[in-house]
Amino acid sequence: MKNRLRITTWNVNGLRAALRNGFWDWVQAYSPDIICLQEIRVRPDQLTDAQLMLFDDYHIIWNPANKGGYSGVATFIRNKLAEYSLGLADDQFNNEGRTIWSSHNNFGLYNVYFPNGGRDHARVPFKLAFYASLLGTCYERHSRGERIIICGDFNTAHNEIDLRNPKENKNTTGFLDEEREWLDKYLAHGFVDAYRSLYPEKVQYTWWTYRFGARERNIGWRLDYFLVSNSLMTDVIDVVIHDDVIGSDHCPVTLIIES
Repeated sequence: MKNRLRITTWNVNGLRAALRNGFWDWVQAYSPDIICLQEIRVRPDQLTDAQLMLFDDYHIIWNPANKGGYSGVATFIRNKLAEYSLGLADDQFNNEGRTIWSSHNNFGLYNVYFPNGGRDHARVPFKLAFYASLLGTCYERHSRGERIIICGDFNTAHNEIDLRNPKENKNTTGFLDEEREWLDKYLAHGFVDAYRSLYPEKVQYTWWTYRFGARERNIGWRLDYFLVSNSLMTDVIDVVIHDDVIGSDHCPVTLIIES
């Protein structure tokens, strides 16, 4: 008999700040089996003993950025520690703490914090190269018959339904044609956007700027995704966007899957 597994992704916009803002209260109440955090902005040795003790029910894989107070990802796993690796094959992407791969019973999991293109678009080429590098690795894994889940902050809204004001943002990083095309490429190479597959017409967002009262007015973007291998989609039960949960400029998103 298969079990239901809950995998939550959440850009916490600073783990220490999130802890002060109720992050761990929500985790205790919802109790995900796996938690993929992005933008943790901390090394584990910067957390207090009391903070670390909160996490005793989980094995944790850390991949902080080399630069202090910046980027970083962490994967929390409730059951036995999985085999894992940090970063991508191309070292140019590995000093910002953006990727963790972990192996589970019948799938592999990427926890990813995709780069932001920058207001001046200066980092858009770096961002697109990152998309390409990860997809190349996933293509190799798919060719070996592996089943993959990619989750995290993609820093891109895929289609017009995925942000409140698409026309006003067509020249804004996160909604540039060349960024959106990379999500098309992932879907053309063996992946499904699990949420959009289940809810093709539903409008929900996962990120809101702190400015202009955007969250209260629900002027947001859907930036946080679960892309799953085509062959894994039959095991997907639901994708839940917890847009009522505060504590960050992003909200948590959970994939519920049979495993």
